[in-house]
Amino acid sequence: MLSRRIFQQLTNTLLLGFEARPACNSCIASTCRPLRTLIRRQAPTNQLRDGSSSSSTRWKSRQGKDFFAKSAKVAGFKSRAAFKLLEMDQKYKLFKPGQTVIDLGYAPGSWSQVAVSRTTPNGRVIGIDLIPAQPPKGVSTIQGNFLSPAIQADVRAYVQDPNLGRPRKQSIFSHPDEDSEDVTEEEVQDAQRGYIDLERRALLEGMGQESLGQSHGKGDSKGAREGTLSLKERDKRQGRVVDVVLSDMWEPWHQTTGYGKRSLSDPYFRLMNTSGMAFRDHAGSMDLCMAALTFCFDTLHTGGHFLCKFYQGAEDKEFEKKLRKLFQKVHREKPESSRSDSKEAYFVGLRRKESPTREEVFAE
Repeated sequence: MLSRRIFQQLTNTLLLGFEARPACNSCIASTCRPLRTLIRRQAPTNQLRDGSSSSSTRWKSRQGKDFFAKSAKVAGFKSRAAFKLLEMDQKYKLFKPGQTVIDLGYAPGSWSQVAVSRTTPNGRVIGIDLIPAQPPKGVSTIQGNFLSPAIQADVRAYVQDPNLGRPRKQSIFSHPDEDSEDVTEEEVQDAQRGYIDLERRALLEGMGQESLGQSHGKGDSKGAREGTLSLKERDKRQGRVVDVVLSDMWEPWHQTTGYGKRSLSDPYFRLMNTSGMAFRDHAGSMDLCMAALTFCFDTLHTGGHFLCKFYQGAEDKEFEKKLRKLFQKVHREKPESSRSDSKEAYFVGLRRKESPTREEVFAE
């Protein structure tokens, strides 16, 4: 029978997690050995717990070793994704100065940065995203869910005004102290004209004075009058004024577990990362690509370009068929700056066709 002192030592060891020093080692030697073994078996559990909480540390370590991530910091880009767009622009010549570019899912803004640098001077870039992010310099943004019809209507209304989002020209009257001998009379008249007069003048120049002066007989049809319009005017009448549509969108995946983990519950994290389930990521990306293509059909003018990100899967071939009905050339791209272990890829649609109807493009 154990004495009270030895029984107290065993109790402290089991309940409090430490082993009291015995007065006589021989009396409890047979008892202490299994207790030491139990303590050693519990140690790896704590180590695993510490390792599972260091996922952000591993991510930072990977970013620190990533060539494109380091290059993005040096170049002043918001993220390494800028090099993906730069690579595809170098290959397919997507941008030109003065273009109107729509960037769907622009946050944090690296693609918009590239678009601004490629469309200057007098270009405009409009970014749409659900995340309230700080836009890059020279980018006009609309915060909201792009899948909402109201947000899409706001974007269409915004791009219809050719002056919104463009860098403002400096007024000739802004610096009265400077020499103004080079200012012509025509420039003064243009500065004094109102917005409606400028729009009327642009319309007259586009249609031509000759076509406006012709008198149409009673037998003239609407189709004959439409035939006198230029391709640019026909696109403008249908609301097609955008040159390039970019889509790097991703949606928040439905969370079913891990509510106590901040990395999973943070909506900003979930918007910018995949769920880890291949089919779910693929299906979600196809839905967003279809929404971007529908918007592109309504706003992209003839000859414009379309670029969208998707996750590879069973449905991407069907989506590619729709793209080939609307664009003259369609390419699949996996940029060098895209990580090899990622299933992301990009569709590049070049030179939109004028003739395809909505039923032809989106027919199942």
